[in-house]
Amino acid sequence: MSTRIAKPRSRMRKEPRQARSRATVEAIIEAGAHVLSDLGWAGFTTNKVAEAAGASIGSLYQYFPDKLSLVEAIRRRHFDQVLSVIAESAEGDKPLKRFAQQLVRGMIAAHSIHPTLHQVLLDEAPGDRGSRAAHASFQSRYLSHYAAAVAVYRKPRKSADIETVARVLSSAVEGVIHNAARRDMLDSPELQQQLVELICAYLAERHRSTQR
Repeated sequence: MSTRIAKPRSRMRKEPRQARSRATVEAIIEAGAHVLSDLGWAGFTTNKVAEAAGASIGSLYQYFPDKLSLVEAIRRRHFDQVLSVIAESAEGDKPLKRFAQQLVRGMIAAHSIHPTLHQVLLDEAPGDRGSRAAHASFQSRYLSHYAAAVAVYRKPRKSADIETVARVLSSAVEGVIHNAARRDMLDSPELQQQLVELICAYLAERHRSTQR
């Protein structure tokens, strides 16, 4: 299943076609994520991003007409990374605990490189109709991947149960991960273990409740 988010139109000035230009764009997006995570929207400038990427400001503007288009690229890449973690965790027929461990490790890894990025993207960085559409698409796919995992480990009485359990589970995981990122606790083994136990206990309990 593809986890790429549909893009109604690109806000980039042009798409990179050669390996060298793709590497340049990737370096700019990565540097942009670093600057945005560290300095927030108030400190985010194209000059700082170009400097962090080791690229000229002209190279940056060759692909991104303004910093809003760069933020959009950062936002979409972050969404793709999170979706990939959930989709890969739910793949295959694996025990519940292994699924939970893989999900927790992947989500922590996706948020450890730039711990505050997700919060800045949600609370500080401005967006337009395109970014709102991308976020709505992300939320839909995000929930569908969780629902697919829930369906494996819990047999509900009706389809609405799957969506409800998926919403509760995704909110719990997201809340713990984001709170840990804000408190610089993502590398805590105890927190990771507790989150794995929470996932297992919730899905196992929901499964048992349907057997009564």
